[in-house]
Amino acid sequence: MGMPLELNTMIVTKGREERLEENLFQLKKEGYRLYPIDIPLEVKKTIEGDTSGTAIIKKMEWTEKKTILVYQLVSLNSTN
Repeated sequence: MGMPLELNTMIVTKGREERLEENLFQLKKEGYRLYPIDIPLEVKKTIEGDTSGTAIIKKMEWTEKKTILVYQLVSLNSTN
């Protein structure tokens, strides 16, 4: 039985993102997930939460039943 593949249209971080550079982040998610690359996606901390910004995924890798994303934050929503 293979791993199910999940299609995602937003990036949900759950606060687990790691900053690589100024506006470049890496996020590891359990399971194999498919994301659109090179188009702006909403970034949220939780699925139900407010959008914290917009990002473009630069790289997506599947390894050891995990999905690793490298994304660039292109806009940040101010939280007031």
